[in-house]
Amino acid sequence: MPDVFAERTQRSQQRLQATEADALVLFPSTNLFYVSGFEEHPAERHLLLFVPSQGDPVFVVPDMYGEQITEESWVPDVRTWSDGDDPLSLVNDVADEFDLRGGRILVDDTMWALFTQDLRRALPDATFGLASEVLEPLRMRKDGTEIEALRRAGEAADRASVEVRELGEEAIGMTETELAAEIESRLADAGGDEPAFGTIVGSGPNGAKPHHGHGDRKVGYGDPVVLDFGAYVGDYPGDQTRTVVFAGDPPDGYEQVHQAVLEAERAGVEAVQPGATAESVDRAAREVIESYGYGEEFIHRTGHGVGLDVHEGPYIVEGNELELEPGMVFSVEPGIYLPGEFGVRIEDLVVVTEDGCERLNDSPRTWQSL
Repeated sequence: MPDVFAERTQRSQQRLQATEADALVLFPSTNLFYVSGFEEHPAERHLLLFVPSQGDPVFVVPDMYGEQITEESWVPDVRTWSDGDDPLSLVNDVADEFDLRGGRILVDDTMWALFTQDLRRALPDATFGLASEVLEPLRMRKDGTEIEALRRAGEAADRASVEVRELGEEAIGMTETELAAEIESRLADAGGDEPAFGTIVGSGPNGAKPHHGHGDRKVGYGDPVVLDFGAYVGDYPGDQTRTVVFAGDPPDGYEQVHQAVLEAERAGVEAVQPGATAESVDRAAREVIESYGYGEEFIHRTGHGVGLDVHEGPYIVEGNELELEPGMVFSVEPGIYLPGEFGVRIEDLVVVTEDGCERLNDSPRTWQSL
């Protein structure tokens, strides 16, 4: 595995040279893990990785992390500072070694203002941009190891989806929060490490709020319930949405709305192929929903990339002329939302192949329970 991270670093350096940037500066984030293999949450101490356009990368880290990073990362040059020291003295040393003082520095997109301000103070003559300029194009194309992890995450979501549908009438009277806990338990049983995001259970009118989350409302007979969930498997997340009526007769018009979303999702998936643009996939799904007369009720983009982050490039949205390439992974998730009534969303992850795409989810997309 260390060879994978070293290779990613080398490709990052090639892109740095191509974009005439002098270095990446990363802090605890998925970008840091992507190139170094070290994973940690952000904290108040300066923990930075300098990736120069040429030469070996350098970690500048608190003393308490020195041994851990040496063991977990492929990067051999780990420089430590102790509480009471000024970490910017090490930053200045690295800047001098790589001639960064008047350079173009690309900082981690999610870097805290505390650290970006310190970098600006240490390097007042440098110009700054975002690391995504270099890393996003690399991260969008997944390698075989990444795709296999995403497949496993998809399988875990599929298994949980089927098992939750099988609750049928048992789900009636459960609160959204209780049903979310049921989903998360089944994701864990299916091999998930932890939920990939806050599980969404939107019952009845709450389903018309795309990011409702879950609350105390009880699932009733005939309620359409939007279920959006996934779990990490080997650092990569699942993300699947189904809309289900667990028992009873659905509201008037629901079956037509569900059919419109189902057809739109299918059209979006069928539009995925190398060379197609991201916006053409959005358009394919949106045109179906518009043909049913619900265009104004489809209020979000059709999809987003999925990788180390649940939301990353490519974004499947009107105006994104990016051409799709093999290895890209993203969601196709059209929806229709009728405020005060119900919502319907259906979502699968797909990976672009040499001649089309592969769905990473295959659980039932119908609205009936099993």
